[in-house]
Amino acid sequence: MNPENPQETLNAKVLIVEDNEQNIELLQAYLEEIPGVTTSVAHHGLEAMEIVSRENPDLILLDIMMPKMSGYEVCKQLKGNPVTRDIPIMMITALNEPSDYERGMESGADDFVSRPVNRMEFLTRVRSLLRLRKCRGPM
Repeated sequence: MNPENPQETLNAKVLIVEDNEQNIELLQAYLEEIPGVTTSVAHHGLEAMEIVSRENPDLILLDIMMPKMSGYEVCKQLKGNPVTRDIPIMMITALNEPSDYERGMESGADDFVSRPVNRMEFLTRVRSLLRLRKCRGPM
């Protein structure tokens, strides 16, 4: 991948874990700007765990406040599993206290973004995490 060419095709799978339909639609619209990125959606943590085991995504965009299993717990479990620990996880949340950020990083998140999401910053971070994933192993 060439960092000077943000339009380079990444051929990557991104899992959006979010319980709010408007937030899902917004993230999907932003991700459409990255050629070769396909998305799948989980509406809660337990569904996310099932999809990760089935699809092995290249990046997980993870909300924190969700029913059935919090984003912190999903992240902790995925990062604690040798099969899934190298999948980059970006937490995206309305929470914005320093303690929320610290808890996200302690649970193993690779990045943490507060809402409202800045489109350019989000896309730059997604591209960086997908490059990181490619460096760690095949996508």
